[in-house]
Amino acid sequence: MRKAVLCLSALCCLLLHSASVTAQSSTLQTISVDQIHAGMRGVAYTVFQGTKPEPMDVEVLGVMKNANRPKGDVILVRLVGTKPEYTGVVAGMSGSPVYFDGKLAGALAFRIGEFSKEPIAGVTPIAEMLEIDALDHRPAVDPQVANTAPQTSTPTSTPNPNQTGLQAYGNYLKPIDTPLAFSGFSEETLHRFGPQFAAAGIVPVMGVGSVSSNETQPEPLEPGSAVSAILVRGDMDIAATCTVTYIDPQRLLACGHPLMQFGSVDIPMNKAKVLATLPSPLNAFKIVSTTEPVGAFVQDRHTGILGMFGKNPDMIPVTLTIHGGPTTKEFHYEVLNNAKLSPVAMMATVFNALRGTNEYGEETTYRMNGVINVQGFQEVALQNMFAPTDNGQPAAALAAMMVGDRFGRIYDNPYDVPRVRAVKLDFDLVRERRWARLESVRTDVTEARPGDEIVVETVLRPYRGERIVKQIPIRIPTSTSKGPLRILVSDGDTLDRMRRGAPLLNRKLGLASTIALLNTEHANNRVFVSLLEADPEAMVADKVMPTLPLSVMNVMEGMRGTQEMVVLGDSSVNEASTPPLDYVVAGGQVLSITVK
Repeated sequence: MRKAVLCLSALCCLLLHSASVTAQSSTLQTISVDQIHAGMRGVAYTVFQGTKPEPMDVEVLGVMKNANRPKGDVILVRLVGTKPEYTGVVAGMSGSPVYFDGKLAGALAFRIGEFSKEPIAGVTPIAEMLEIDALDHRPAVDPQVANTAPQTSTPTSTPNPNQTGLQAYGNYLKPIDTPLAFSGFSEETLHRFGPQFAAAGIVPVMGVGSVSSNETQPEPLEPGSAVSAILVRGDMDIAATCTVTYIDPQRLLACGHPLMQFGSVDIPMNKAKVLATLPSPLNAFKIVSTTEPVGAFVQDRHTGILGMFGKNPDMIPVTLTIHGGPTTKEFHYEVLNNAKLSPVAMMATVFNALRGTNEYGEETTYRMNGVINVQGFQEVALQNMFAPTDNGQPAAALAAMMVGDRFGRIYDNPYDVPRVRAVKLDFDLVRERRWARLESVRTDVTEARPGDEIVVETVLRPYRGERIVKQIPIRIPTSTSKGPLRILVSDGDTLDRMRRGAPLLNRKLGLASTIALLNTEHANNRVFVSLLEADPEAMVADKVMPTLPLSVMNVMEGMRGTQEMVVLGDSSVNEASTPPLDYVVAGGQVLSITVK
């Protein structure tokens, strides 16, 4: 009975909220740009502290035609009042609704220059934002693969230091920054991966903030409320916050400019409260605490973002476990499913988790075992070992880059939509640098016959350790042609780079072939011996056809471009390796013998 009463009470509250929003949206009136002129006075709403939007007066300075895009006007206004004149135009204010005579004109979206002495802002007209709502009813591409082509710059990107003076001048009118709050991240993580987030389309504003998705916020969202888009949630959080412009029972519009302009997206949408607004001539911003989820953002367009209430976003659950300390540490979090940001978010979270333990040190080595579960396809295996390098890269960064590389290559295919369902990563921590250089290699024969077994002797020099000698037997195939035979002795990275040479770099494969190739790449804790014959080798998708006769190559020439075929100058006719070593191996050398 008690449960029924609670459910009925919750339903009544929901109906009352919907009714209030419906009443508000049904009476909404808008004003067009051609009705706005210099000298008009109105009011804008934003949250300076807490959850209640506060009014601030605005005065129109003029309308700038085509300032945002072709036929994209910007209403230039001055903010008037004690608070806006003290704080200026702050990061997180974008999306704040602006009204004239009770009619919605648009959203604060732009700031003018740096170190401004007056709070002057640009307003995106509401008619241009409502286009997003109309666009959302049309068929859209899958949000996971939308806008996968590289972008050199976006409206939220910072100016490139190499820009000319003329190019930099255009940035005097730029979108108000959206604070990207990292909760549970170290400063080194932010410095290391902040530029990569910016390259992916969103500029980290290193403000303070937090995410408490389990915290309820009874106050309903309204125009002027703070709202957050969640990139990562769980034991680590990344959230971007702006302001609600327009709301109805099904959806809301916010920001007045894009987050990343990815088009169709699927990003968690949460309520937020402002703990404080920090004034600063250089970087004023709102300190935000993100609270309970209310739906998902589904459109990220040029003039704003659109969120849908009640929608459950498709996130990637990650479990990361670290062994080797006094206790096993386990991290659980979710990452957004997006072709551009998922690889960067995975790199940042893996590095941050590894570096954030008390066991972490500059000499730490990691053994990684994990899987990426992709719906409908073979699992992607993640098995490797990482040690600090001489160029200063810590092992945690190398591990993070490998995980990010795998994600990037999974998403970077033009044929299949990757639906990543789960990621599991296990790290064994070793408190010393387990690294060894391939110092020398030799074989006691200079000539051999097809079918013979030869032994390659390798000498490894561990970091601050004694030399290790390993012998690797390998058989020469009976089909090997007479003449010179090269023997490549190397670490796994060198071997993979050779097999993924220039002809393979621009090859686009389907997801099944991509995953098959990823699972054949070599771990770097072994010494590999490869026999290379001077006959061409063809690769069709993920299949290898070594030592093809010239006549066969001529027949297969017509397959180029239809079967994703590439031809390499050497053929790998056999391969052998040591058992897994307790070292990361680095180096490569080539021997040569003659097959009689």
